[in-house]
Amino acid sequence: MGGGEIVNTGDYKNARRLGGLIAKEGWVLLNGGRASGIMEASARGAKENDGLTIGILPGNEPAWASEYIDIPILTGIGFARNYINVLTSEVVVALPGKTGTISEIALALNIGKKVISLNFNLGPLFKNYEEEKQLIYVKQPEEVISLIKRILKSNFDKGVGKYV
Repeated sequence: MGGGEIVNTGDYKNARRLGGLIAKEGWVLLNGGRASGIMEASARGAKENDGLTIGILPGNEPAWASEYIDIPILTGIGFARNYINVLTSEVVVALPGKTGTISEIALALNIGKKVISLNFNLGPLFKNYEEEKQLIYVKQPEEVISLIKRILKSNFDKGVGKYV
């Protein structure tokens, strides 16, 4: 998850790199699907590495979808689509964004999903989730992949998640 705007080139590079690493693992990349910002960068990285991408779009116009999205899902429900993003994801990874990204993080934490934050400082508002290890801060895309592997293994070992 991440914003429709890129604040700096480092965020774009991280999103693109992360998308590529996700594809190399054979995982499906799901994001907001739009042709802008973190969404576009992560989908681009995945496609450059032969990955499968799904975009959950807020509107009902196919033209909103990034060219790097294989399966655009038009919802016509605006920001309510953020809940679909979160519910469909096994692990939520958040890159810098604004209120839409923050809402996805809050929804994920509220339903007990793990959230990995890649260079997106959320401040003291979510401190208790950080202390409980439900919200994890990292600096590099490679750290994200390592954490996802551990989370998926833990879920598998507990008999939860779609990997059982």
